[in-house]
Amino acid sequence: MTQSTYRSVFRPGLFAGQTVIVTGGGSGIGRCTAHELANLGADVALVGRRVEKLEAVQAEIRRAGGQASIHPCDIRDEPGVKAMVADVIALHGKIDGLVNNAGGQYPQPVKDISLKGWDAVVRNNLTGGFLVAREVFNQSMESHGGAIVNIIADIWGGMPTMAHSGAARAGMLSFTETAACEWAYAGVRVNAVAPGWIASSGLDTYSPEMQAELRSLKAKVPLQRYGTEAEVSASIVFLLCEAAAFITGSCIRVDGGVPNARPTWKLQPHDRSKAFNGFALAEPPKCLSVKDQ
Repeated sequence: MTQSTYRSVFRPGLFAGQTVIVTGGGSGIGRCTAHELANLGADVALVGRRVEKLEAVQAEIRRAGGQASIHPCDIRDEPGVKAMVADVIALHGKIDGLVNNAGGQYPQPVKDISLKGWDAVVRNNLTGGFLVAREVFNQSMESHGGAIVNIIADIWGGMPTMAHSGAARAGMLSFTETAACEWAYAGVRVNAVAPGWIASSGLDTYSPEMQAELRSLKAKVPLQRYGTEAEVSASIVFLLCEAAAFITGSCIRVDGGVPNARPTWKLQPHDRSKAFNGFALAEPPKCLSVKDQ
């Protein structure tokens, strides 16, 4: 297994013989996590709506010596999710891990959110994750166990300008806690990872006004920087691996301490926090390198 595209902190071969589904695997945190898992020996099943993005990541992983299959699917579509999970099982035999990463949102004040917009974001960030987790459990994990990691967001204290996403992500955290209890008898662990402000390519999809706001956020982080995709991936990989065998129903925050920054405490500018970036193919967002006029 080549180390040219990923420098993981975990031991080589950690996931050898295991199949892990990564939804939203065509870009951003999903792409990075898929690379790390493949580097550690997993057979990765890439899931997403756009075939061309999945094919590109599959080609990257194969060039690095890893294994990846692609399974186009809109996770909001129940029959499609059932068929996708069945397809993964037919190809790989069983499912050992699930990274419920697919999702998306857009900024808008609560008073302007339409019912259609609300429903679209909630279906993306809550309903879709529930459908994939349920089918993975019912079709495979109930028989032999496994680990599920649901990706949420820094919802603590609410998500002003993204109430639809905040509500959905909070719902996914509660779902995580409930499923962890209900599915423990089958040897299935369910946890969550909550990324904060991560320097991921997804930031470039926002409007210029939102991108300008994003560039100002670093000063509000106690660690005084943005996180990397690899730092999120490392938390996901840990929760999937055998070392986390007694961890379920929990959530790891990867946010630089933002929820701990009090209005009464002035943050000190510094450059003492050094980022970890083990992913050689990482694509930093262009918007963070642009200087406001």
